[in-house]
Amino acid sequence: MKLARDTWLLFQRQFSLVLRNPVWIVVGIIQPLYYLFLFGPLLKKALQAQSNGELSSSDAYRFFVPGVLVQLAIFATFFVGFALISELRAGVIERTRVTPVSRLAMLLGRSLRDVVTLLFQCALITVLSIPLGLTGRLGDILLAFALLALIALMLSSLSYAVALKLRSEDALAPLLNTVGVPILLLSGILLPLTYAPHWLQNTAKFNPFSWAVDGARALFNGNPGDPNVWKSLVILSVLTLLSVVWAARSFAKSVR
Repeated sequence: MKLARDTWLLFQRQFSLVLRNPVWIVVGIIQPLYYLFLFGPLLKKALQAQSNGELSSSDAYRFFVPGVLVQLAIFATFFVGFALISELRAGVIERTRVTPVSRLAMLLGRSLRDVVTLLFQCALITVLSIPLGLTGRLGDILLAFALLALIALMLSSLSYAVALKLRSEDALAPLLNTVGVPILLLSGILLPLTYAPHWLQNTAKFNPFSWAVDGARALFNGNPGDPNVWKSLVILSVLTLLSVVWAARSFAKSVR
């Protein structure tokens, strides 16, 4: 009960900071909206040329939107560690040493804020995609959002843990970019990896976000029984648990 109470209190504080400056929520979805409105219309003809058949706008956006949402989940939560470094520099984390708050709650409260913010952004992009032709069943889309929530929890935990280790924006930025770019390119977010060379397809199998993209696309296409769905859920659940445990230990060691 204490852990749940502390997590809720810290979530309220962290989320109130977001509400005081909601411009960051808007900034976070600008790039996905660019892809949605400026790249999405090109994708229908590109996929149609590759498939040698008719492809509706609904088919194109059921393929494209899940990739955009996974991209948003990656970049919206992978860089949250910068805010933690600012708090470290301002002495916010240092002052928590004199409080009885749970160290695990310090992580979960922040990560829960990141998850809720991401899901709001994803819901907005999904709604804006409906007039463009996106269709899908509500239950399947909600399960896809659960996948996105796991990605957000995993990456935000990793970002906070790395930030506690490095404690410097100058070191954190190049590290995250070095890791983030190949993750993005090997996930098949914008174009299907079925068109890639075999060596690239085999390499992408070691990328958990490639499984997440395939699982999300299966759900948006109304195929919850697709093996990619449960495989992505299992992979992301295990990785999320490991990330939370590591980040929680990092908080426990840094804040005593």
